[in-house]
Amino acid sequence: MYHAVAPDPAPATLGLSVTPGAFAAQMDAVAERGLTPLTTAALAAAWRTGAALPERPVLITFDDGYEGVHRYALPVLAKHSFASTVFVTSGWLPGRHATGGALDTMLSWGQVRELAAAGTEIGGHSHSHPQLDQLDARRLRFEALRCRELVGEELGTAPVSFAYPYGYSSRRVRAAVREAGFAQALAVGNALARRRQGPYALERVTVRRSTTAEEFARLVEGRAIGRNFAADRVLTKGYALARRARGAVRGHWI
Repeated sequence: MYHAVAPDPAPATLGLSVTPGAFAAQMDAVAERGLTPLTTAALAAAWRTGAALPERPVLITFDDGYEGVHRYALPVLAKHSFASTVFVTSGWLPGRHATGGALDTMLSWGQVRELAAAGTEIGGHSHSHPQLDQLDARRLRFEALRCRELVGEELGTAPVSFAYPYGYSSRRVRAAVREAGFAQALAVGNALARRRQGPYALERVTVRRSTTAEEFARLVEGRAIGRNFAADRVLTKGYALARRARGAVRGHWI
């Protein structure tokens, strides 16, 4: 799971960004290990139908929709003929649908179309990037539906994959995403994706600016995942308890 790819990102995105050089080296590492990147839709479709997957499949995903994905990541992906999925926050992209609130320079809709034309899967990441599990039913439905409608309007094809903002979801959120028309969704979890997680709770590992070449190699080889993200998992459990408590007070946490 990537976010911004940029040499000098905004402070708000710095920690979850990678430099263009680091990204290029990481994609070289993926190629050297014989991994085959797939789109999220392709992985989910294979698991649903029982179709064969390549021996070492991997997802390369980008959340939010930062401009550097087009400027810096796309040429590297094209060099390797790698598939990827970009999950866009529709209200953060500039233009007539913009709601404000973007943390850095975002993709234009024209750039989103260019990514799609290059074979990148465009998925949904909500309309305004809220914590979906804290929303009431009306707002939750709007966030999922509005994003899917706008991406479909701009690209001519509605997205089928979704990524939860902040990685937060619940049974209620997953149901709303499914009802909005998305066929699969990604969380974070900082664990390898497994079929048993189900199509609406597939997990990913986070790549950060602080991720070293050695750490990245371990991630793509599936080694020491728990050790690498031990601190994250403790924080995640704490956040989950706090969110559930807030949601229970509001009467819509299930």
